[in-house]
Amino acid sequence: MKIVSILGSPKKKGNTGTVLSLFEDKVKKKHEVERIHITQYKVGGCLGCYKCGEKKDEPGCVQKDDALTIFEKMMQADAIVYASPLYCWSFTAQMKPLIDRHVCLVSGYGTPDHDSLISGKLTALLVTCAGPIEENCDAIQSIYTGLSAYTKTVPKGNFILPFCTAPEDMGDEAGALAANLAGAITG
Repeated sequence: MKIVSILGSPKKKGNTGTVLSLFEDKVKKKHEVERIHITQYKVGGCLGCYKCGEKKDEPGCVQKDDALTIFEKMMQADAIVYASPLYCWSFTAQMKPLIDRHVCLVSGYGTPDHDSLISGKLTALLVTCAGPIEENCDAIQSIYTGLSAYTKTVPKGNFILPFCTAPEDMGDEAGALAANLAGAITG
């Protein structure tokens, strides 16, 4: 199985990066894992031009930036993990443009011909947050649920670690969450 993990944190070794590393360490013994740290890529925001809708067999985005490279990696993967710290109840500003640009992976939305270039891929959401899950992570979970339906992927769950203040203070909960995520993705 090929797994692409997308780290949306501006910090490479922050809370989210640490939990993501624990997950990757658990699965890389038997599976191919590629991490994409979004801050190392240039991804512009969606222009809303819908030129991408003119192509069904490739991401038809008119912007020739690194989003296309990321999408190619996602299309070649069997599973995708979206990993982001919670910023203002949502994905980070670094991750949001990539989420918006998923529009170029989808064709025929709202019609019987609805399809996606990542249809059938397993996906999961990994979130770390400084506060509680309740009344704090509702929006990001809703966005992920909508994104999964829109892209016709197979959501394997929301994996959220609350009350994160520093990687060294996360304790056993981080490892347990990473193990649960690994089990959900790799079966």
